[in-house]
Amino acid sequence: MTTESSPVRFDTKIAVLLREDLAGWQRLNVTAFLVSGLGTRSPEVIGEPYRDADDNEYLSMFRQPVLIFEGSEEVVTSAHSRAVERNAAVAVFTSELFGTGNDRDNRAAVRAVPKEKLDLVGVGVHGPRNAVDKIVKGARMHP
Repeated sequence: MTTESSPVRFDTKIAVLLREDLAGWQRLNVTAFLVSGLGTRSPEVIGEPYRDADDNEYLSMFRQPVLIFEGSEEVVTSAHSRAVERNAAVAVFTSELFGTGNDRDNRAAVRAVPKEKLDLVGVGVHGPRNAVDKIVKGARMHP
């Protein structure tokens, strides 16, 4: 029996994996960009709009937690490969995107590089819990 006070358990997971050598501002920037894409492929991860007691409406957000991980360049690259192989909902952020200033140039920078040569600084994934756990294997929770 599920009640209003019962804990909610999700069958999916949202994870962001950041390269461990990023500066603080880069970690925040990369995380924001990566999670912005996940709801576009998996709209079911977006909850209902929020309202306060005065009936002001606020934007919808993810309906479940976002777990943030970090790892070496190799861990991020391996996670990306596993995500692509599993056809997971995946967002990427490459080092080149720190030098661009708009979506058109961001997409062109990624498009210019083959998958195995992407200089990944972060990936965001959404999928079944077990699959996401396997994708981020080797990463550790962000401190």
